[in-house]
Amino acid sequence: MREPEELFDVVDDQDRVREQLPRSVVHARKLLHRAANVFVFNSAGELLLQFRSATKDEYPHCYTSSASGHLSAGEDYAESAQREMNEEIGINTPLEWLGKFPGTPQNAYEHTVLFRTYSDGPFIFDPGEIERGEFFEFTSIDKMLRENEEQFTPPFRQLYRWYRENYD
Repeated sequence: MREPEELFDVVDDQDRVREQLPRSVVHARKLLHRAANVFVFNSAGELLLQFRSATKDEYPHCYTSSASGHLSAGEDYAESAQREMNEEIGINTPLEWLGKFPGTPQNAYEHTVLFRTYSDGPFIFDPGEIERGEFFEFTSIDKMLRENEEQFTPPFRQLYRWYRENYD
C-alpha cells in the first residue's frame, strides 16, 4: 500500500497560506510553497554538501545544502529544518536563522529560510535521499560553481552566493 502523498501549504508572494495541495500538484503547477535549508559547518569551517540520489524527483545527482526540504502543511520553518536535518543526515543540533528568501522561478518557487549549524558528525545519510555527503572548503565550491553550476540545485546556488556575500 502506498503512503499518502505529502501535503504542502500553497502560499502567496507574501508567504501567507492560501490552500493546501498535494506535492505533485504544487510542483506541476509551479505554485509558491515553502522550504527550509540548513548549512552544516564542521570545526574546520568546511560546508557539508549532500549529493542527491538518482531517485529524487527534482535535481537528481546534484549537490545541495547539507539538509533541506519542503515544509509539510502546517509546519513552520524551524520545525521543518530540524526534521529534515534529523531525517536526512541524522543529527539534531541547535539552528541559527540566517535569512529568508522569496519564492521565484529561479529557486523552484520556494519561499526559503536558511539556517546554519555546526557539527563534525557522525552523520547518517538517508540512502533514499542522499547518495553521499562530504565537506568542502568554500574555494572548492566556488571552483565547482564556476566550472559547472548545473551540478548544484538552483536553490542552493542562490543561498550559497548570498551566504558568501554576507558571511564571508
